[in-house]
Amino acid sequence: MVKELSLLLTLVLIGVALVLIWIGWRNRLRRQADVEPLPAVPAELGEALAAAAGQYVASTTAGDWLDRIAVHQLGLRTNAELSVHPEGVLFDRSGAAAVFIPAASLTGVRQESGMAGKFVEKDGLLVLSWMLGAKELDTGFRTRRAEDKSLLLSTLQDLISAAPQAEADSGK
Repeated sequence: MVKELSLLLTLVLIGVALVLIWIGWRNRLRRQADVEPLPAVPAELGEALAAAAGQYVASTTAGDWLDRIAVHQLGLRTNAELSVHPEGVLFDRSGAAAVFIPAASLTGVRQESGMAGKFVEKDGLLVLSWMLGAKELDTGFRTRRAEDKSLLLSTLQDLISAAPQAEADSGK
């Protein structure tokens, strides 16, 4: 009788925990309803300047590595390939929609040791800062091979520094 009662109590507690998690995620989606839709992936992207396989960690509110963005599947951790193109950055995610960040929307790139529940060695994550409408986001990516990270970092830095000049040239 005691075993059955403790089993029942355990199942009830697990059920309550799952309901609370679901309510929290639903409320987060409601709070983030003002986040604009993602830009469409261009029909024709230029040749990749750099690419690497790895893990898309998540997108968070810039500066708050715990505030995961739930809308548009931006908070889902998944395997992905990050490719840098002259037009912007593409995260080709398995099991979730691709995320394209136009070059003009990128505001910075840096290395971090963690974000949104993913912690690695010092400078193990690439974190891209970018604007989605009026909201600034940070998106984390961990390369599968450590040697790919430095090439991606330098290519992204070049793309970010070239974007304001390209925007100024197109405005002439």
